[in-house]
Amino acid sequence: MSEASGQRICDRFRGFLPVVIDVETGGFIAATDAMLEIAATIVRMDDDGNMAVHRTWSFNVKPFEGANLEQAALDFTGIDPWHPFREAVDEEQALEELFRVVRKEVRDQDCTRAILVGHNAHFDAGFVNAAVERCAIKRNPFHPFSFFDTATLSGLAYGQTVLAKACKEAGITFDNAEAHSAAYDAERTAELFCEIVNRWKDSGGWTPNFD
Repeated sequence: MSEASGQRICDRFRGFLPVVIDVETGGFIAATDAMLEIAATIVRMDDDGNMAVHRTWSFNVKPFEGANLEQAALDFTGIDPWHPFREAVDEEQALEELFRVVRKEVRDQDCTRAILVGHNAHFDAGFVNAAVERCAIKRNPFHPFSFFDTATLSGLAYGQTVLAKACKEAGITFDNAEAHSAAYDAERTAELFCEIVNRWKDSGGWTPNFD
């Protein structure tokens, strides 16, 4: 890859690797409510600086011991935490396996660390950080308090902050029947993030500086 033509994702975001995270939960309070699903979508950049979805990893998660489950939240997501076919894993296993993938991608892309991308990202980051603390995980690849929020970005780019409406404005197919699955929402959020970044680049908003 030549400096004259090639662009690297590590140069685009000050050494950070954006990774899209979505969680589905048993409530709104990260410290007490269960994480029920988690997904991570990796995005990559081509030599022309265009970003696209690469791959998604996801897990169904067992409620941690003593976790609160709000019936209204379960009705909203349609998740049955005790369904025998969920093949759910403990949240420690889910996080460790996802973090292993993220750390490898950070190394492969020559980045310094990952930064969480989410739609209303403070919600997803809050649940991830609470689970990290519960599980005493020492190697969290994500920045501890910074993230990219596609609700804010799509409000700026499209005048919409709801994921489904922002995707529609961006020309991204969104199936409400598939929504509220961590894997589905993570991939749609990743597509939205890439579309906004690419649109900004094409408008002349950012060019690489190789000095």
